[in-house]
Formats: sequence, structure tokens, C-alpha cells
Amino acid sequence: MTIIWTDDRAGVDWQELEALYRAAPLGNKNADDLEVVFGNSMFCCFARDNGRLVGAGRVLADGRDCAYLCDVAVLPSHQGLGLGKQIIERLLAQSKSHAKIILYAVAGREPLYAKFGFLRMKTAMAIFRNRQSAIEKGLLSEN
Repeated sequence: MTIIWTDDRAGVDWQELEALYRAAPLGNKNADDLEVVFGNSMFCCFARDNGRLVGAGRVLADGRDCAYLCDVAVLPSHQGLGLGKQIIERLLAQSKSHAKIILYAVAGREPLYAKFGFLRMKTAMAIFRNRQSAIEKGLLSEN
């Protein structure tokens, strides 16, 4: 396995990225929406194995105060090989000048992110388009 890393969005096949997120599984993210959100992100990271997109992640940031690490995904065939860790390390390195780096994690993955120094926030709140679904998944609490 030879991984080629890039942060260049120009060569991304957004349909391929859509399939990666579905397989990871991080839900159904539309290719057109992915092109917009990655295009609006300050930092991106893509991992390819023999030309095939096997991992990705991004950071939405303002350049000084706040960076938001999100959408880290690795194909199941490449999970457990340290690619997710490398994506996070690369994105954290690019974001290091920010006063704070915030992460929205898939429930149950918190111990992984704690290894990078992330701590739980006591003041975070959110509004989700599908509020009930987020509550049922344990992402939101009404308390």
C-alpha cells in the first residue's frame, strides 16, 4: 500500500468522495454538497491508494480564532491502518495557529480523539435540521 497525500481539491471526483462517506459510514453526503463544503474549508486532506480515494477530512476555519475539524472518513478496507490518525494529524498541523480547534465526532469515537488532546466541551450546543433524528442517535440532548 502506497498512500499519496494531497490537499488539492482540483483533482477530486466528488462522486467518489460521496461514495467514500457512504462506505465509511458517515451518512449520505451529496457530491454537490461535498464540493461546496470542501471548497469553503480552509484545510483539506485526501489520501489515495493506487489512485483510489481511501480517506479524506477537512477543517472549516477563520484563520485565527476557531478551527472546526470535521468529516474525517476512511474506506472500511483501509480502516485500522492508521490513515484516520494521519488525516487528523495533518489537519491539526495545518490548524495549529488557531486559538481553538473544535471537533464534532461520531458518537463512540471520543476515546480516539482524546488521544490527540481533545477534551469534552461543557458549553457546546447545536441546532440540527432533523432535530428528532439527532436526539434518537444520541447526538443531542434536550436536558
